Amino acid sequence: MSWLTRVRNALPFGNKRETPENLWVKCPRCQEMIFSREFEANLSVCPKCEHHGRIGADARLAQLLDEGYALLPEPEVREDPLKFRDAKKYTDRLKQARTATSHRDAFQVGVGTIEGRPAVLGVQDFNFMAGSMGMAVGEAFCAGAARALEERCGYVVVTAAGGARMQEGILSLMQMPKATVMTRRLKEAGLPYIVVLADPTTGGVTASYAMLGDVHIAEPGALIGFAGQRVIQETIRAQLPDGFQRAEYLHKHGMVDMVVHRKDLKPTLAKLLDYLAPAQAA
Repeated sequence: MSWLTRVRNALPFGNKRETPENLWVKCPRCQEMIFSREFEANLSVCPKCEHHGRIGADARLAQLLDEGYALLPEPEVREDPLKFRDAKKYTDRLKQARTATSHRDAFQVGVGTIEGRPAVLGVQDFNFMAGSMGMAVGEAFCAGAARALEERCGYVVVTAAGGARMQEGILSLMQMPKATVMTRRLKEAGLPYIVVLADPTTGGVTASYAMLGDVHIAEPGALIGFAGQRVIQETIRAQLPDGFQRAEYLHKHGMVDMVVHRKDLKPTLAKLLDYLAPAQAA
């Protein structure tokens, strides 16, 4: 032990005050350091460059639904049906994700109101295994659609996913037609199905329920696509334009109906529900 350490420890100043590790957030776009409280108060949007950060299911539900909403029970499905293992066992990955998010899987459903308009809100959580679509996600999505049919109200879904969950193989891909059938049932019932595309929305989710809405809203800068940009470039052997697969590019080319800032998302959804859900169906 050095003399400096011995002197410092002998001084009557007590232990060094510990600083929380999450006191600051570094914006991935402009690299600015932002107080965590300021960042969260701004709906996890950078106050300097307006970069929309990724948020979990609980925060998203609280932002979009009025107080007093209820959560649907999370579905229980057969776990690890393929006994899959890569660098880790699939069961270990599930345990890790559940500890980190406090949820059983990547899709949560809330039932309540959006500025007084009845709605069912389904939220995909990228923090849970990159929001990947497995059997539990498919079950939860369909449960949300069934509840919207029962309540005769709109179904709003916020997507954020890396695609289908490879650990469940073909069983994960079966969720695509399953979810598609439920979106068709909503359409036949005359109930609105609105999709909010958050960053990122890719793979099998984009190829199914993410792009089947009556209205598609994207958050600014969100990555939206099926295959990755590098894969597409190598396939077509051509350089892709700047901003390819980003929300603004897709809006300009007609793939997305509107790009809406997070602070304006709730009132925008309320207006759409007013317009799309007739009084007799509410």
